[in-house]
Amino acid sequence: MKFPYISIFISLMSLALVSTHAALPSELYWKSKLPTTQMPKAITDLLNSTGKGKVNGTSNSGYPFFYYGYAANKSQLHDNPNVGLFFLKKDLHHGTKFNMQFTKTSKYGASFLSKQVATSIPFSSNKLKNILNHFSIKNGSYESEFVKSTITVCEMPAIKGEEKLCVTSLESMVDFAASKLGNNVEAVSTQVKNESSVLQEYVIAKGVKRLGEKNKTVVCHKVNYPYAVFYCHKTDKTKVYSVILEGVDGNRVKAVAVCHTETTQWSHNHLAFQVLNVQPGTEPVCHFFTQEHVVWISK
Repeated sequence: MKFPYISIFISLMSLALVSTHAALPSELYWKSKLPTTQMPKAITDLLNSTGKGKVNGTSNSGYPFFYYGYAANKSQLHDNPNVGLFFLKKDLHHGTKFNMQFTKTSKYGASFLSKQVATSIPFSSNKLKNILNHFSIKNGSYESEFVKSTITVCEMPAIKGEEKLCVTSLESMVDFAASKLGNNVEAVSTQVKNESSVLQEYVIAKGVKRLGEKNKTVVCHKVNYPYAVFYCHKTDKTKVYSVILEGVDGNRVKAVAVCHTETTQWSHNHLAFQVLNVQPGTEPVCHFFTQEHVVWISK
């Protein structure tokens, strides 16, 4: 599903910024703030995006699986691509098998806007009509519902132990991560050799690796919006791992997995608890990330 006129708008804004030098390019801003941090593929893909594509996949309710207040009903456990991402910490070892698919979850390759342009566009529920008009999106349409649900989740209060912000530019993402973890950080994302829409079996290969020694991370999840917006949140008591997954078709995925040891504040009907048949706070809950999420870790 395409957002009308978005690629034209982004192209014009990009040309305007280049011609007037109104702001540093996002890549230069990254290097100036994070000189020792390599840019992950999830970011470079968006910087190189043409702005064309389809709408990002989410839960059937419109709320993303990474939102801790997300309560899935039984019918949403079926045909949900996020179901296979969850597992228990005790299963994070060589030989464990999962049924998953690694197609791009953001089927709409929305590009980053510069911070200057992004901050000039409203991003709040009380400006929803203005936002829809700005992007020529019809109220009540499929696209408008995704825009509305994204803003709703972004405006919901953080749970205990969480600090959150929806960032509307790469510069804002860098600023948020650096403010929580400092400038000596690593940024990682899942890398897939061959993307496929086929659900298949993957097995964890040897060499599961813990990333970082501290249990504090910032995770940024790409959400549905006409341009690149990420739901970023800092959570304590989390551990990040690099995991090699090998598919039955020979596909190889260098996946990022995050394990949460504190889940008491999550919705009791969260998708993870229903998939894993556990209660909040009883066992560490882990999940793999697909390609478009970015995990920040203190070095």
